[in-house]
Amino acid sequence: MEGTGVQQLSDWRAVATAVGPADRAVTEAGVRAAYREAGLPEPDHIVWVPSPLAAVAAIRALDDAGIAVRERIRTAPWAAARQRMHDELGAGGWAAHWRATGAPMWDITRALADRLRDAVVAQVVTVDPADRPARIAAERELRGLLLDAVLGQQDAPWLAAFGDSATELGGLKTVARTAGWWWPYERVAVVSERPVRLRRDEAGRLHSDDGPAVAFADGFALHAWRGMPVPAGFFAELGTLTAERIRTEENAELRRVLLEHYGYDRYLAESGAEPIDRDESGILWRITLPDDEDVVMVEVVNSTPEPDGTHRTYWLRVPPTIRTATAGVAWTFGLDAAEYRPLRQT
Repeated sequence: MEGTGVQQLSDWRAVATAVGPADRAVTEAGVRAAYREAGLPEPDHIVWVPSPLAAVAAIRALDDAGIAVRERIRTAPWAAARQRMHDELGAGGWAAHWRATGAPMWDITRALADRLRDAVVAQVVTVDPADRPARIAAERELRGLLLDAVLGQQDAPWLAAFGDSATELGGLKTVARTAGWWWPYERVAVVSERPVRLRRDEAGRLHSDDGPAVAFADGFALHAWRGMPVPAGFFAELGTLTAERIRTEENAELRRVLLEHYGYDRYLAESGAEPIDRDESGILWRITLPDDEDVVMVEVVNSTPEPDGTHRTYWLRVPPTIRTATAGVAWTFGLDAAEYRPLRQT
């Protein structure tokens, strides 16, 4: 699978989003190789867990596992590989190489890793939020444990950038291709399976309206809409959603998700909203929401008819500072109203 160029990059993109059980024999061989490549003895035991959440309990139950060795196994060899490529390519060459290889995957994998850590913390830390010092200490301890992990498949951006040249990363590459996060200690390695489900939208953000966006075999899961976390039961109520339910939602981010799902036009109609401007460009609407910025939309009608002779209506969201429909349409083209009018009239 090593390959070069476009094929190699495509392979690593597939690694970053792969789901399903690991080939445990291959993974364990990769783990042992990573220890050897770091100049460390192979671990005495490799412990498998179904998810990062389950890894926390497994790590805390370890007896005499020794210290964490992530620095030796992952951080130091990665730094050496990066420095070597930087020296070979120069600062500008390395930046261009990163943009062409790992960068397109970086935001997606980083966001997923951050979400997984947050979800584990939310489930494991049960200290009363009112006891702020104790909760902060508990969260700090747990996040430290989570940061001891090598990210497996979510290290794909960097592994794609290093390509075939980083021979000291061979074990890490092997594990990344078939497993999720893993925690290397002196005498024990704890390895998590990959998710069994991963759903994203066209922009690569976690997104699913028919179940978890990410799910592991033990039930650990993340729910999301367009990249935003939502409660597990969030989508069950969408079939009975009303304008009043949207208006009374206290969480501003969830309210935006509800609005997007419900439809701005439908919400405007059912909430009795009045237009704030009407001109030759369209109609400007404003939705005032408690504890949130106003939602301002321009309603425009496509001048090109559909095959059946009708004209399609579009809703364009614009900044709350917009005061006229023409200014709103102009904003979508990166222009102000004065610049946009002559363009429209030609």
